[in-house]
Amino acid sequence: MTTPLLTLLYDGNCPVCISEMTRLAQRDTAKRLGFINIAAPGFDPARYGTTLAALNAELHAVTPEGELLIGIDCMIPLYQAVGLGWRVWPMTLRFSQPFWRIAYRWFARHRYTISRMFGVRCPDGVCDIRRA
Repeated sequence: MTTPLLTLLYDGNCPVCISEMTRLAQRDTAKRLGFINIAAPGFDPARYGTTLAALNAELHAVTPEGELLIGIDCMIPLYQAVGLGWRVWPMTLRFSQPFWRIAYRWFARHRYTISRMFGVRCPDGVCDIRRA
């Protein structure tokens, strides 16, 4: 098995997060992405040199070299890896990055409310990502 280009550390209790991770996994035909549920029993954030609070504040990804990418810094290569770089192109513009960082942090902080607003639910209240 090859090492993924990025391993996403995602909130497996967040329905909207799971919905997006599922879409990304389906789109990732080259298997460039890995997925780790930070809400899974036994998950240890110390392995990645961070805390659960930090991981819950923003999406994190780990490179094969062990570098931790956070927020929009992981979203840009993540979407580029699955051929959706056009979705995050505005985030690559340096002058706009402060706005995107604030907007993403706001979204991350309110992701459960946003999930409920859009009616996104997980079976049995628990989410899991599986590769097709």
